[in-house]
Amino acid sequence: MTLDYDIAIVGYGPVGQTAAILLGRLGYRVGVFERWPSLYPRPRAVHYDDEVARVFQRLGLSEQLRAITEPATMYEWQNDRGETLLLVDRTEPGPSGWAGATMFSQPQLEELLDGTAKSVPSVEVHQGWEVRDVRDTGDCVLLTVREGSAVDGQWIEGVAEREARARYVIGCDGANSIVRARMGTPVEDLGFAFDWLIADTVPRDRGLLSGVNLQRCDPARPTTLVSGGPGRRRWEWMLLPGETREQVEDPKFVRALLARSGIGAEEVALERHTVYTFRARWAERWREGRMLLAGDAAHLMPPFAGQGMCAGIRDALTLAWHLDVVLKGQADSSTLGAYTSERCAHVRQAIAISVELGKVICIADETEAAARDAGLLALLADPDTPEFEVPAGVLGPGIHEGPDGARPGGGGSLFPQGRVSVGGAEVLLEDTIGGGFALYALDTDPIALLELDARLYLEALDCALVRVESGEQGQQIYDDWFSSRGCAVALVRPDFYVFGTAAASVAETSALVRRLQTALNDPYTDEKRPAI
Repeated sequence: MTLDYDIAIVGYGPVGQTAAILLGRLGYRVGVFERWPSLYPRPRAVHYDDEVARVFQRLGLSEQLRAITEPATMYEWQNDRGETLLLVDRTEPGPSGWAGATMFSQPQLEELLDGTAKSVPSVEVHQGWEVRDVRDTGDCVLLTVREGSAVDGQWIEGVAEREARARYVIGCDGANSIVRARMGTPVEDLGFAFDWLIADTVPRDRGLLSGVNLQRCDPARPTTLVSGGPGRRRWEWMLLPGETREQVEDPKFVRALLARSGIGAEEVALERHTVYTFRARWAERWREGRMLLAGDAAHLMPPFAGQGMCAGIRDALTLAWHLDVVLKGQADSSTLGAYTSERCAHVRQAIAISVELGKVICIADETEAAARDAGLLALLADPDTPEFEVPAGVLGPGIHEGPDGARPGGGGSLFPQGRVSVGGAEVLLEDTIGGGFALYALDTDPIALLELDARLYLEALDCALVRVESGEQGQQIYDDWFSSRGCAVALVRPDFYVFGTAAASVAETSALVRRLQTALNDPYTDEKRPAI
């Protein structure tokens, strides 16, 4: 018996789960294949940003997440003497309307995403089925899957084997992705690699070190202490020359490191500890025919900017709308080539930032560390030094009128989200509209800015038409955004990124819509694709 799907997803971590929910809710038959019979019960990722919180808002999970997350309002770097080198204030919401940093425990997040995915009627999740082979036949993708079981943490191959067929397959199957292997795409590796010991702990007293998110830039042993979600604390220590995985993964070694920070064995329970090798690399191609990559299958980055899982969730959202317009016949299939150029360039920015932060944090030479400290202390003491911010990511060349195109404006950048009043209650604006394209107009009815053909095209795309009012409480973020870009209209993609902007005129707004139509139907070939 062959299983038939519109989209097959290999891997069922947060990225695969998010992709399954998004595509299933769009009405597609989605089959997910995951070798492990049950969700992995141990912590891994612990942070997501305001943009990913916005994706979870799109999934309708915001209220449930409140119970299993906590904001990280302050993040501090200290040297070995306890002096503050850097202080990042995330008290105010980010541009997406949510806390700039949210801490969580991945097993709890996965349980929530799992229940949501399995509630979508068109999504079938096959846990305990390993994908053994993937073949693109040109007309479809064929997957060979084999049933297995888990015994003492080891996957044991069974004998039952099946075949699945899909129009497209998405590899969300991590660093050892079989989908990437079958694609044969080269992998770019920056050669940045450090081994760190990670320990997730559960304090007996939930208030122990609560609210502390600290990077200790100590050349004797760079150390990180952050929240691992409510009631949990994560410790990370860089391995020193000569230390081995076997040595540092001994619980006595972990307890000794905790004791040096004043944490006794009776104060915290060890939930998990293991060595991770932080790497910086990405696949050069994320699409080959009907095979696509997302998450760790496409890229790996050091954790110092907290963007590993975040980047994967962004991949899922961008890829979902690209596939949607192609499967609906609203775009040429070659537009999927833009997925690589858009997302890979964005991810490379995040990787570059993570690597640069890592180079500062991982200094183990005392003289070099002293020079670093002096420089950062001088910057902190200078009242003219701007607050530290991780630069906002911008999409690479693709389906937008970005900085590499001929038109100025906000194309390729993230569109903000403000608050509006509905029935006397203040809510985030996107809770009042659908999850597809949106045309925003400042102080103008967007319908009045559209010629008939442009309006009919947006109706076919199920595009929301949104008027935002200048000066309204909660909407100042829109005033600032439009003013800074010298426009009054923005056409925004389903992944919150701007396609292009225009003045508040019928001619310019209608022309903007026609350019989107052209961009989606004009084949995005290898010859046209800019280098990234």
